[in-house]
Amino acid sequence: MRQVVLDTETTGLEVAAGHRVIEIGCIELVQRRRSGREFRTYLNPDRAIDEGARAVTGISDESLIDKPRFGEIAQEFLDFIGDAELIAHNASFDIGFLDAELQRAGFAAHSLGGRVSVIDTLALAREKYPGQRNTLDALCKRLDVDNSHRSLHGAMLDANLLVEVYLALTSGQAALGFAEEDSTAPTRANVELQLILRPLVRRANSAELVAHDARLAAIEAASKGNCVWQRS
Repeated sequence: MRQVVLDTETTGLEVAAGHRVIEIGCIELVQRRRSGREFRTYLNPDRAIDEGARAVTGISDESLIDKPRFGEIAQEFLDFIGDAELIAHNASFDIGFLDAELQRAGFAAHSLGGRVSVIDTLALAREKYPGQRNTLDALCKRLDVDNSHRSLHGAMLDANLLVEVYLALTSGQAALGFAEEDSTAPTRANVELQLILRPLVRRANSAELVAHDARLAAIEAASKGNCVWQRS
């Protein structure tokens, strides 16, 4: 199973308002493990970045002037994605922006929304933790994923955090056959089950042993030597 964990940064929040992608970060997973293959690029959006986006990402307009435009990297990006299952947090945001970029660059036939399967970790988290905050930061805290170095948003930084969040969110799927991992490896669930099924042995104390011997003696006396345990 091949998956690509994906995140983007953009000039603003509304794709319909003409906002553009300024960073893409992708990490490949094979059988739920990092393969070591990654795809990252900054992009020249040919428009100004909103003040809010600049504050969140730390990316300035000036830093993107010499970066490629989306059309220049579109084929390389599509080749990296291939037929992988995509994983993104609030996936409709990232997919919507990327499909708009693909259409603008003349790759409309390769839109991601209708071509590959997508897992939205936000939807997974809302199902697992209804009524709770399910931002990436909140999930990192809840699932013990270290995000102490995340002072700003970044596509590659967030994709790396999302890998750990996704694996933690779906860790129980291995037992259901969704991951080809070593089934002989002990898991917390298996250990707990073994503890539940293991018979509890309680040793008699000295007083109980004395009482037990006295009871047997009384039974033997009453049976006049015909007890089963006395037969050879």
